[in-house]
Amino acid sequence: EDSHTNQSFEHRRQWMVNRIRFLTSVFAIDVAAYAVMSNHYHLVVYVDENEALAWSDEEVCQRWQQLYHSHPLVERLQKGQCSCQAEIDTAQEIIKQWRSRLSDLSWLMRNLNEYIARKANNEDNCKGRFWEGRFKSQALLDEKAVLACMAYVDLNPIRAKMADTVQTAQYTSIFERIHDKASDVDNKETLPFTAKPLLGFIGNEHKSSAKGIAFSLLDYLTLIEETGKIIREDKRGKINEKFCPLLTALGIDSDDWLMLAEHFGKKYHQAVGSLAELNTFAAHTGRRWVGGHRQQALIFH
Repeated sequence: EDSHTNQSFEHRRQWMVNRIRFLTSVFAIDVAAYAVMSNHYHLVVYVDENEALAWSDEEVCQRWQQLYHSHPLVERLQKGQCSCQAEIDTAQEIIKQWRSRLSDLSWLMRNLNEYIARKANNEDNCKGRFWEGRFKSQALLDEKAVLACMAYVDLNPIRAKMADTVQTAQYTSIFERIHDKASDVDNKETLPFTAKPLLGFIGNEHKSSAKGIAFSLLDYLTLIEETGKIIREDKRGKINEKFCPLLTALGIDSDDWLMLAEHFGKKYHQAVGSLAELNTFAAHTGRRWVGGHRQQALIFH
């Protein structure tokens, strides 16, 4: 509830969840975790460039046209009405650009933020800036980093004291997974393709699987529940690793894990992972180094 107007904007959090599901169904991007809070949101995503490359030109056009108007030359190409090779080449170059954008996180975030801003401003009968600044992103370079970031995101309502348990933490991916409650998809009746669920947990099968979260869903839920209890009770307890095999399997100490679950978003920037992965990332992106080496080397070894 807004303290100045005494109006509740809780329904806008559901707008966000619905739009995230719609956009990830259009883009070659999967959501592993999300949390929509009262004034910000978090996403953990997997960008699947290979999925976009596998689409036919026609499917690229169908997906792009769920978001934006088509281009006259592309429409002519689709109808077989191009008058020369130059028109065909130009239309195909446009489709190539669309394909690239449909696997670009910046384009997904841009569409999400613009859509919600327009909808909120229409409801408020006003104009102007709705979001503050550009989104920030971190590259998650290994399984430990993915697990830690997902936990940090799913536990947002617990840390903010907006929920007592993960079972009641609405507008989060863990709430959706626990209750098996898929959000509605905007314009789902017009989608020419299947709406995407959350990125699945594939456990020990990940080596032979194309994509997925490399843990057991049950192990993950158990770990997040136990972590949430400690955070909510404001007591510096220890997680019983006997009941949380994920920590043992990944070699993460209980104290380190609680620090990650509570402070991941503040402590790590740019990229997160083992020292070897950070060095590879730095070389790949043309950086001399990535911040946080010393802290990350202690945990993500």
